[in-house]
Amino acid sequence: MQFKSIIGQKELISNLTTSFKENRVAHTQLFLGDEGYGALPLAIAYSQFLLCTNKQSDDSCGVCPSCKKFDKYAHPDLHFYFPTATNQTIKKNPKSSLALDVWRNYLIENNAYITLNGWLDKLGVGNKQGYLRKDDANEIIGKVALKAFEGSHKVFIIWMADKMNEPTANKLLKTFEEPPENTIIILITEKYEQLLPTVRSRAQLVKVQKLSIDEITQKLIEVGIDNEHAHKSASLANGSWNNASEITEESEDENSNFINFRKWLRLCYQPKDYDELLKFNQEISKLGREKQKSFLNYGLEIIHNSILSNHNQSENIKKAGDELNFTKNFSKFINEANQRDMYKLFNEAIYHIERNAHAGIMYSDMSFKIIDLILSGRKHIANN
Repeated sequence: MQFKSIIGQKELISNLTTSFKENRVAHTQLFLGDEGYGALPLAIAYSQFLLCTNKQSDDSCGVCPSCKKFDKYAHPDLHFYFPTATNQTIKKNPKSSLALDVWRNYLIENNAYITLNGWLDKLGVGNKQGYLRKDDANEIIGKVALKAFEGSHKVFIIWMADKMNEPTANKLLKTFEEPPENTIIILITEKYEQLLPTVRSRAQLVKVQKLSIDEITQKLIEVGIDNEHAHKSASLANGSWNNASEITEESEDENSNFINFRKWLRLCYQPKDYDELLKFNQEISKLGREKQKSFLNYGLEIIHNSILSNHNQSENIKKAGDELNFTKNFSKFINEANQRDMYKLFNEAIYHIERNAHAGIMYSDMSFKIIDLILSGRKHIANN
């Protein structure tokens, strides 16, 4: 990972490269920044810069053998330590080295912009808490004592250093204070106050600032998000790339739900092409379970908003544009004749999806019931 891949942080990157040029690289550094600010990607890019054999004035070259090893986070002089716990594979005595392959894959999947909860989910530890333990400390002490394998430095990145328990932290204090020559230790944390004061005092603090709205917007546009949605997501992200990505994904899911739900109801309103309706049911049934639940919950939201519209409470509907127009047009068909049954139908569908029902059969059954319910709503309108 090169510095040019980092979102924002231009001033900090300049400070890091300048400190190298002026031979002022602290042996132990503490990168402090909230989730999504980019502390871990920055630490990796900095490590690549330090170990690059053909470094430029402001970045690693990206093509030398050393940099190529960083593409897979597998340089022999780059050492990662991170919280772990037991899982189906690691039955006892968990430590970072036992989960290194999973860790590297997770970094590659997310371009190193990761979260603690996401990592523990990836590791499959259930509800267990992840920690850095004494076995990790023993390995660090052992590897620190060795010479660099092929680079000019050995770099140790300890991610979520606040997850070191006290015995682990105490065991590493001397290493943090006086690591061997050409050894760089980078501690990363989001929670400065949870680190032992004795650890904090032995590291040079490097503050990773929140990202600007413009920086996040530009990156979202680069990955294919349109300008309007990119700026909206960036404005809500509170300086975090992870937040922005999550908001964008939720927005895309909601838009997809709207398109699919509108198509479904149009097919059910005046069913003329049952083959098309059954084809739609099969397409929806191929979505993952969580996406199906999201789709069905969206249907519940539309039903709820339709009832609000019918009771002259449109100001409480949190929709706009095509979604709002669709809701208002659809609302007249959700009335006393069918609204209770509509609610029940969608809630039961969510219940069955959670219990791995056959989705194709379930959506086909729902479609025919929706056809009947809409017909009941239309009759109610005609009779009143």
